[in-house]
Amino acid sequence: MDFKDYYTTLGVSKTASDKEIKQAFRKLARKHHPDVNPGDKAAEAKFKEVNEANEVLSDPAKRKKYDELGANWRAYQNAPPGAGNPYAGGSPFGGGGGGFRTMSEEEMAEMFGGGGGESPFSDFFTTFFGGMGQEPSAGGRSSRGRPRARKGQDVEHLFELDLEDAIRGSQQRLSLRHDGHARTVEVRIPAGVTEGSRIRVAGEGGRGTGSSSSGDLYLRVQLKPHPVFEVKGRDVYTRTRVPVPTAVLGGEVDVVTPEAKTLRLKLPPGTQSGQRFRLRGHGLPSVGKPDERGDLYANVEVEIPKTLSDDEREHYEALKAKSGK
Repeated sequence: MDFKDYYTTLGVSKTASDKEIKQAFRKLARKHHPDVNPGDKAAEAKFKEVNEANEVLSDPAKRKKYDELGANWRAYQNAPPGAGNPYAGGSPFGGGGGGFRTMSEEEMAEMFGGGGGESPFSDFFTTFFGGMGQEPSAGGRSSRGRPRARKGQDVEHLFELDLEDAIRGSQQRLSLRHDGHARTVEVRIPAGVTEGSRIRVAGEGGRGTGSSSSGDLYLRVQLKPHPVFEVKGRDVYTRTRVPVPTAVLGGEVDVVTPEAKTLRLKLPPGTQSGQRFRLRGHGLPSVGKPDERGDLYANVEVEIPKTLSDDEREHYEALKAKSGK
């Protein structure tokens, strides 16, 4: 059995900061996620390795205890059982009196997570952080033959959503595949979700074992690109074309909101192309607080005519002559 170098797995140094570890984990998790690599067993294995490394290195207490194992791992592995052996029957995660104690699988699951009927950890992790002193058995059962009770793993999926559904909320029927099983899930999308929002669907994650419950499903919202509106947080941006006379002399123009309402925007004389105007309270609502909304911003685009009638040309030439340019 080889020592698992979690720092190498994440591609960071042993002096890496918490932020560097977090960034490395996110980058690798996105790259090797099963949803991104369907059917790719190598990517799935790498994803599990990255998750295992992050389980330890992202927690200061776990990371400290892992670092304490260090060069002692070979002695720990090869040590025979017996009272005279300081490594016998124990874990580097400690015990009293300077000795070592084996963590039960229940303790390991409680400290590190896991579930879904299959250990998420490697043989190295199981041996040195919780597997010693227990007889392995098939089917996820304890040494007494009872199914080990483990809560199912939480599952996260990207979920694309139209802007209109994000604003007003909707009921969605999703087809999901997890652990080789396909199923359909009804999900209520609350009004006001934004890019990156997480929607929890209780009990729709990985299956638990024994008497334990299933994990939860988390949908991470990704707003679909819109041909007219751009969304930043709860604020919405749009473009408003303004005729030259209105920009020069001032006046009113129509602005359409994401909810298909038409507003009248008053422009001052001398409005410039690229100028931005705010229409307060016409952006996305807050989840559970429909009266708290973002704003709608209208970016002015002065519309230069490509063709002129004889009468229009005469007026523009007169204006040019008057300006002396």
